[in-house]
Amino acid sequence: MAGAELDGARPDFEDVDVAALLPMVRRIIFSRVPNEALAEDLVQETLVKVLAAANRVEPGMIEPYAITTARNLVTSMWRTRDMQRRNQHRVIDMAHPDAPDERMLKDEERAAIAAALQRLTEREKQTLVAHEVSGQDTKSLAAELNSSAGAIAAQLSRSRARLRVEYLLALHGVEPPTDRCRPVLYALSSADRRRQREVDAARHLLECDLCPELSEPLLQRAPQDENQVIIRIQRDADIVQARKKARELAMQLGFSRTDLTLIATAVSEMARNIVRFAGNGQIFIELLEEPRPGIRIVARDAGPGISDVDQALTDGYSTYNGLGLGLPGARRLMDEFTISSEINVGTTVTMTKWRTEG
Repeated sequence: MAGAELDGARPDFEDVDVAALLPMVRRIIFSRVPNEALAEDLVQETLVKVLAAANRVEPGMIEPYAITTARNLVTSMWRTRDMQRRNQHRVIDMAHPDAPDERMLKDEERAAIAAALQRLTEREKQTLVAHEVSGQDTKSLAAELNSSAGAIAAQLSRSRARLRVEYLLALHGVEPPTDRCRPVLYALSSADRRRQREVDAARHLLECDLCPELSEPLLQRAPQDENQVIIRIQRDADIVQARKKARELAMQLGFSRTDLTLIATAVSEMARNIVRFAGNGQIFIELLEEPRPGIRIVARDAGPGISDVDQALTDGYSTYNGLGLGLPGARRLMDEFTISSEINVGTTVTMTKWRTEG
């Protein structure tokens, strides 16, 4: 009896051979969608729907279900685009907006710079002006100030970082709401990762309403590490951006096309959870070289938290009516998966996928 029951059991996540399904799904979608990035998005959406429905589909019907799902997604996408094209004239105002008052903008920028300079010490202002405006080098400045060229260079770097932050605050006409804001923004502006960890910048950006907005131009100025990226998650468009960045980074390590899709799908699901349940969060993606090539994804939010983590990791458990894979599905797609959550504090999920050798 037990053997008969097992033979007739419906498939679940572990029974679905993703590697076998993906080539077929790609052929169907890529033959109908010429845009490669859009096609990959549809492949991932197909995978999500197929895996989410695995325990409801009869044995032997997963492949036909995947084919039908892929075709339906493509049809739905083209139908939506056609509707948008036909109604485009109703929503787009072709009139050119008035040009902004350039003089007023320049006056505002000058006022912001002046206000930012007032936040620096007299020595910082004099050194910065001597170096940036007069062109004096660090060696001669060190001789005048009885210091070393290295110390002057470090001071200039700190002064620039502070000046950028104070300029943004003045330009927006705001004062930081908490004492933590300035230290966090200074650490981001200077790209000092050690200091960012000390002030717990990641957590603060999830909790503060002002600093995430100000941090974007600061992070854009900071030197970018090609092996890691942070994506702020607030809306559906950020979900697409997160899985795109995950795919791009994973490609650098030579992951197979199947693994690329699994990684992008897991990231997509974590980003979707943040949007749906927390409303605001971030996803940090980094490439690993040790102990072997891999990719690590950390999804963090400051949402309501999960009251029962073990239950949330149970197959079939869901707090919403949808076809998302959720935490159990994302865990199965990756090699390593850990989660920590605290009520009214937030949730952090860490996932790792190792590249298969050979």
